[in-house]
Amino acid sequence: MRNLILTLLCLCISTMAFGQKKILDHPDFDIWNSIQNPRISRNGQMIMYSLEKGEENNHLKIRDIDGNLFFEHERGYNGQFTFESDFAVFTIKAWTDEVRELKRAKTKSADMPKDTLAIVNLKSRVVTKIPMVRSYSMPQMWGGYLAYQLDANATASEKGKKPSGKNGYHTIIRNLSSGEQDSIHYVKKYAFAKEGKVLTYALSNLVETPGVYIDELDASGPKQIYSAPKAEYPQMSISASGDHVSFVADTDTTKVLVRPNTLYSWSNGMDVAEMLVDPSSAPDGYRVSPDRRITYSEDESQLFFGLATPPVLQDTSLIDEEIVNVEVWTYDEPRLYTVQELQVNADKRKSFMATIHLDQDNKMVQLGSIDLPNVTLGNEGNSKLALANTSASYDLQSQWEGGRYRDYSIVDTETGEVKAAFKKVRGNVSLSPEGKYAFGYSSADSTWFTYNINTGKHQDLTKGEVFYNELNDSPNFPSAYGSAGWSEGDESVYIYDRYDIWKFNPETGAGERITRGRENEIAYRYVRLDNEARFIDEDERWILITFNGVNKHSGYYEFNPKNGKGKQLVEGPYRYGRPVKAQDSDEVMFTKESFVDFPNIHASDLSFKDITQISDANPQQSEYNWGTAELVNWTSLDGKELTGMLIKPEDFDPNKKYPMIVNFYEKSSDGVFGHRPPTAGRSTISYSWYASRGYVIFNPDVYYRIGYPGESALNSVVPGVTSLIEKGFIDKDNIGVQGHSWGGYQIAYLVTKTDIFKAAESGAPVPNMISAYGGIRWWTGLSRQFQYEHTQSRIGGTPWEYPARYVENSPIFNIDKINTPLLIMHNDEDGHVPWYQGIEFFVSLRRLGKPSWFLNYNGEPHWPLKRQNRKDFNVRMQQFFDHYLKGAPKPVWMERGVPALEKGINQGYELIDKKD
Repeated sequence: MRNLILTLLCLCISTMAFGQKKILDHPDFDIWNSIQNPRISRNGQMIMYSLEKGEENNHLKIRDIDGNLFFEHERGYNGQFTFESDFAVFTIKAWTDEVRELKRAKTKSADMPKDTLAIVNLKSRVVTKIPMVRSYSMPQMWGGYLAYQLDANATASEKGKKPSGKNGYHTIIRNLSSGEQDSIHYVKKYAFAKEGKVLTYALSNLVETPGVYIDELDASGPKQIYSAPKAEYPQMSISASGDHVSFVADTDTTKVLVRPNTLYSWSNGMDVAEMLVDPSSAPDGYRVSPDRRITYSEDESQLFFGLATPPVLQDTSLIDEEIVNVEVWTYDEPRLYTVQELQVNADKRKSFMATIHLDQDNKMVQLGSIDLPNVTLGNEGNSKLALANTSASYDLQSQWEGGRYRDYSIVDTETGEVKAAFKKVRGNVSLSPEGKYAFGYSSADSTWFTYNINTGKHQDLTKGEVFYNELNDSPNFPSAYGSAGWSEGDESVYIYDRYDIWKFNPETGAGERITRGRENEIAYRYVRLDNEARFIDEDERWILITFNGVNKHSGYYEFNPKNGKGKQLVEGPYRYGRPVKAQDSDEVMFTKESFVDFPNIHASDLSFKDITQISDANPQQSEYNWGTAELVNWTSLDGKELTGMLIKPEDFDPNKKYPMIVNFYEKSSDGVFGHRPPTAGRSTISYSWYASRGYVIFNPDVYYRIGYPGESALNSVVPGVTSLIEKGFIDKDNIGVQGHSWGGYQIAYLVTKTDIFKAAESGAPVPNMISAYGGIRWWTGLSRQFQYEHTQSRIGGTPWEYPARYVENSPIFNIDKINTPLLIMHNDEDGHVPWYQGIEFFVSLRRLGKPSWFLNYNGEPHWPLKRQNRKDFNVRMQQFFDHYLKGAPKPVWMERGVPALEKGINQGYELIDKKD
């Protein structure tokens, strides 16, 4: 009997031990995989992807459509299938640990490990590896060949060859089927034709016959079409068929600042390229641009290039003490000086579109100009008429309006004649596929419209109807829901409302709703399966993505546009990703995720009846205590029915009391079925990580009243928290709150109005809307005024119009009422929110003796991006919340800080024993 009792006891202990799941910890960030660069072959038989572990090494895998592993390779990146689906190509990089140790040893850049190119024959499984490769390229619409360039050091190792680099690179053209290779030395630029089996390239002066070449790969071999002893080729292009090559050449070997760029063109049948435009033949006040890419019309009758204005030159005879270094800001110049500073390089490269009519004796027509800088071509460049626009008259007011109006004109590509079309449109305007209509959404009118390019007829499509954001709660024009595309011949255009797809006649404005989603709050959105298609095919069945606005389920739907009927193919409590179809078959790959389910790659045909899971990125997840996600509902203080998401630990017990962290931004409940892997996030808590460690996470939707964003957050968030307390499983004395940027501001406001939170982390907050209103968003140079007057900050006017609103919504004026300990993060290179806002917040709290800590990751922007800093932030945030919400000991950094003398040396993570 005694032995039986001991046996049962051991069995019980063993069962408990094996049944206990692990708790996520910081080192687990390094073992979690993400899926990178998923690809499906054109024939639909193979899927390739890389697993990136802990943001470091990639592991490339190729599986067949049934999920069977076909091939794998450690450290494999950037995989591609060839056009004919017979080869897979990828690069192999060095181990990141190896690279890190070489950096530690101060190894020179030239001596660091170089990439290896791998070529996998998908029929024979033979793998070819080529070391010291810097890049590779494959034709887009035909197969059989691959080009790769060797690293400069590889060239230098060859007897009698100088190091490549600025003089071009050793380039190999490989016939994939035969394995035969042609070597070309000192290639400065090269390009495959999209459709024709033709290659063009330019050679530097280190070869005997430098210049530009054309090579018909399956025919006669290379032919020199341009010769120059020394030349730079800032632009080079080949037409889709390979019948035309164009390039910009600079043959001046002096250091003149105004480069004599010349445009050349070659066409099939010509012996050599001919000069089209040089400095003497360019339009007055313009020169050939070295920066605008050269393109061709689809029928290859036109060549499009750029004309630039002469550069502004410095007097090089001046020495430093003679140069005046002053910024002159002017009240009425179109762009704020800070914007100009950031756009100096772009302004230097600015150019205006021009065309050469290759079928009309190389007639040149200037399309864009200083007065009309932006040009959009129609029908892949084949249209006679183009659409041009300028925002010049409205640039100044965009400083505070947060949007830009434009005036539009029609440009004749054969004559250059310009005709005014329509003015002061705020919103995106584009051309229909065949170029018959200009089409867009005028946000100021909340109306979709068309404009017949040939007749000049303006037609409103949705005037008086609700095709704009029905939930808009900012003092700005509501945005649109978008459009699906056009039918063939520009006969119809398909536009979305909140739920449905509508079909409109662009000429008459007549429209009809073709789906029936509004009745059940289900949104239907068209999936473009053919990446090469320009039109929506009305004779084929469509695949639509569905999203239920009530329960947040999604799925795929088959729709017949001929009779308006359809059927749900798959649907459920998941987030289904946009399916990617193989170009030459009906196989698709897609992702399916939930809070529990990682977004692994799945495969099926278009019926979605037989679905195969292809990847299994993180099988180790089953070993860990995870979490569950659900929707919760409550009523705001001002009577609105609200929704949020609630994350519970996997081992949740409704009879226990849990600490809770509230994390929010604006509205997030639509993402309840999004997967949240454990990561060292840059600005927010990791939901799965905290749930694993016994926290409940609450993310409430916030609805805003214009002029009162802080109060709106209070009205939405606090009753959501109290509704959860009433359910009985939340420890009301251990609730924290965390958020960043706009979320950080709202948290700063909340803790001045309520003591419901025991601890708060506020990232990049704005405590003072008055001082922040006059700040600069340094990443763009833009004034912050528009944000308060019209967009996210939602004040709805200026400080002189609504001074009370600015004061009421600024936490700084009520900071003495804060009783919640605060952790603040604000970095000194923040380009979104001026970091002095975080300083204002912290020094005020410090002045009042309020428990608070300030983190500034030096040199980091709005969020810490460097991995070591993100890891550090997550450690400190966890220790902060664990101390206040779980009673864990204080770490050293919270007790005494990290003195400047110890920065980067001692992190202060050690916990202080309460007995000490």
